[in-house]
Amino acid sequence: MRRIILITGGQRAGKSQYAERLALSLSPNPVYVATAHVWDEEFRQRVARHQERRGPEWENIEEEQQLSRHRLAGRVAVVDCITLWCTNFFFALQDVAQSLEALKREFDRFTQQDATFIFVSNEIGWGGVSENAVQRQFTDLQGWMNQYVAQHADEVVLMVSGIPVKIK
Repeated sequence: MRRIILITGGQRAGKSQYAERLALSLSPNPVYVATAHVWDEEFRQRVARHQERRGPEWENIEEEQQLSRHRLAGRVAVVDCITLWCTNFFFALQDVAQSLEALKREFDRFTQQDATFIFVSNEIGWGGVSENAVQRQFTDLQGWMNQYVAQHADEVVLMVSGIPVKIK
């Protein structure tokens, strides 16, 4: 049975670790779908720390955009994260409306599978309004995509200081 769970919150709120624990409680061999594009050495080290945290029971998939290329029927998958996934589309298309439509189409194709999807995302719009126009555009894109995923989710969990708060 298809199930969509969204885990959202601020930076360093414990979202990924909570998603990983949840996935392991649902499956002995979950899938980790990493959407990150590695931009620099600091980010490479951050990715390595995430990888070290997971054990051999995890199947790892690295996919920056086309999640639907991967067949996950019957599996439990953590998709980490929507923010980086949005970034990849935003940089490729250079347009908020086009990026949002492409993301929605890809989300719909991907989540048609009979699987449990645990999406991780950031609430980047909770801070002040950026003085940078590109950052404001991206924040809008991210917020709209979070809304879209939340509307389709069976469950939404907000992480606050490492504490999960059920929203939906």
